[in-house]
Amino acid sequence: MISWQIFSRLFSLHWQRRWQARRLHGQTAAAPLRAYLESPLADRKADWDTINYLALDLETTGVTPGRDDILSFGWVCLDGPEIRLETARHRLVRPRRALSEENVAIHHITDDCAASGESLHAVLADFLVALDGRVLIAHYSPTEVRFIDAACRACYAGAFLPAVIDTLELARRSAPHHLPGKLRLPALRTAHHLPRYPLHNALSDALAAAELFLAQAETESAQRKCHLGQLLRNQGLVRQ
Repeated sequence: MISWQIFSRLFSLHWQRRWQARRLHGQTAAAPLRAYLESPLADRKADWDTINYLALDLETTGVTPGRDDILSFGWVCLDGPEIRLETARHRLVRPRRALSEENVAIHHITDDCAASGESLHAVLADFLVALDGRVLIAHYSPTEVRFIDAACRACYAGAFLPAVIDTLELARRSAPHHLPGKLRLPALRTAHHLPRYPLHNALSDALAAAELFLAQAETESAQRKCHLGQLLRNQGLVRQ
């Protein structure tokens, strides 16, 4: 039987999304994911500043999707080069178990705060609506994509298949010999003369990634005409 990893490399992102949406047809509980998967992908050949985006950051209880929980979502939408602050959202999610002292020290989300959070189902559904028709932006996107994918599989029994721009990967492409510490979000923002924001708050980190992306895209487009496809995350053989 063909594995999902091989399947995802053999078929375009567009085809994968269509296949997943058809598989979920008739499953009422999966309607939020199916609607997202049925929405068209942005045109790779379009100028980057004509595309709509959503910058996302997650705070989690650990690094293993499925085993660890999402504690909070932070997102903000961009219409081309304009950050739409009225779309900014910070949503707490109730975890499945009590938080460790290490979690609280990093995220400053206490058990009481977490207990007041919403269900993963509710926040995930709203996130998918916000992402509809937009390209996902994240700094080191595998974290966000894998956790959202695990959440979609748990809530809807389907895969999360976004078009993604990774600000860390853009930095690595522009300067392949960066030292690892120089690829962190605060260091890259400093290099682009952007202000420092507090770390480990999902919304401020999402806004930080959005601003960094705009600085990177402006730098790229100052050198040559820049299309969306030049900015999308390198996904091996996966094609839109």
